[in-house]
Amino acid sequence: MAATGIEKQGAAAYYVTTPIYYVNDAPHLGHAYTTVAGDVLTRWHRQRGEKVWYLTGTDEHGQKIMRTAEANGVTPQEWCDKLVEEAWKPLWEHLNIANDDFIRTTEKRHTDRVQEFVQDLYDKGEIYKGGYEGPYCVGCEEYKLPGDLIEAEDGTKLCPVHKKPVEILKEENYFFKLSEYGPKLLEFYEANPGFIQPESARNEVVNFVKQGLQDLSISRSTFDWGVPVPWDDKHVIYVWVDALLNYATAAGYGADEEKFKSVFPADVHLIGKDILRFHSVIWPAMLMAQGLPVPGRVSANGWLMVGGEKMSKSNLTGIKPQDLTSHFGVDAYRWYFLRAIAFGSDGSFSWEDFTARYTSELANDFGNLASRVAAMIGKYFGGTLPAASASGAAETAVQEGLAKAVAEADRLIGEELDFQGGILAIFDFVKQVNGYITEQEPWKVAKDDSEEGRARLATILYTSAESLRAMAVLLNAVMPDTSQKLWDSLGADAAGLGALAAQPVQDAAVWGQLPVGATVTKGAVLFPRLEEKPAV
Repeated sequence: MAATGIEKQGAAAYYVTTPIYYVNDAPHLGHAYTTVAGDVLTRWHRQRGEKVWYLTGTDEHGQKIMRTAEANGVTPQEWCDKLVEEAWKPLWEHLNIANDDFIRTTEKRHTDRVQEFVQDLYDKGEIYKGGYEGPYCVGCEEYKLPGDLIEAEDGTKLCPVHKKPVEILKEENYFFKLSEYGPKLLEFYEANPGFIQPESARNEVVNFVKQGLQDLSISRSTFDWGVPVPWDDKHVIYVWVDALLNYATAAGYGADEEKFKSVFPADVHLIGKDILRFHSVIWPAMLMAQGLPVPGRVSANGWLMVGGEKMSKSNLTGIKPQDLTSHFGVDAYRWYFLRAIAFGSDGSFSWEDFTARYTSELANDFGNLASRVAAMIGKYFGGTLPAASASGAAETAVQEGLAKAVAEADRLIGEELDFQGGILAIFDFVKQVNGYITEQEPWKVAKDDSEEGRARLATILYTSAESLRAMAVLLNAVMPDTSQKLWDSLGADAAGLGALAAQPVQDAAVWGQLPVGATVTKGAVLFPRLEEKPAV
């Protein structure tokens, strides 16, 4: 959905990004929520057979990082190195995030290209020198408009995001002519109504731009932890300009033209709603000024709430993902937040809700289904998958239910980024198969030793196992380890069906893929009984 400049060329990749996260502290649930969503989206598209490129990383410049490092008695670079290697990268590995690249804004491959990009804008007359004074939030690394501030009881002006006092800064800076791009942006929004999602976010941005844009200060001169402005080393480039450019530099901008043309621009930028304006106003304007294509979509997720407050380190509501994965498991963690919270809306987290959904939907509905089907095939057919030779209306209904689930999940997850809706479609099918087994009562049919009785029993169990085969494919993007365990339990790979990751998700409804004669084994329980809630 590129709007200006070149289109993707060659073997174009489906390119998805997370924000690059600020490394002033360790990651919490909010960071992981966005990153898991991106991982599920890109795994889904990979399983469609598409070329995919998934980027995440860390934002390591700016005044907030500098102050945090000073408070900890280390240099900014030492602080960033420690946090990235000891906290951020290990967490993404722990959560089974399959990113294709991890970019750090202190890397030379990034900083050199940032200077080139900004120099080009300066040479084109898009940047000029001027003065500015206004309220600045170090936490946001952003000048605030007076009308955006909230007031404390004592009259102190506070940042609406961090609820902390702003600082009044006066600097001589370099400015990008953002104000000239208001009409172009509004024209672009009108022509591309799906560029900003959800609709509430789009309306907010359109109204903001219609009020008129101010030129953007793109340099700072009161500290030096940043990328130097190439034509004036007394200034460093504004951290948000530096940060936004990671989406281009990681894709090969200025270094690998072939890669850049096949990857850039991003098809989807996944962001938190608090950084919406940077990505939907400043970023496309910068690209328009440089004659580069604009991203396909900016999708803003809501906030995770704890006790009515946005989950954040500054509000002391940050919860480490490991606090939950150690209790519920990694796959249940990946599943829960996308299942429980509509992407794009705010959502509240509680141990009680997670526990209830885990027990009801994962353990009882899904895990128990896998266990009892494997157990019955073992008991009645010695673990060898029988052929279905007595299918009827009940089996047709299951096949139709699967076809519906696949179509809905592929559309909702793969196209609309409605992870909750897609997961619900899959679990509606899980419930349908549970109902099918309850109605068909294979344990009673097994008492009929006639040829017809055996054929009927075989059909019920083949239908159930084939349904589990489809569930493993459909849930692989969300719960990869659990899906692999189920795939192995069904003997699918060993029977010649191939690796789970190679199964096209859009073909999951094609019936009869699980080979007759496959060895079905009852493995470990997919979702064990939860222990008592730990103290955190």
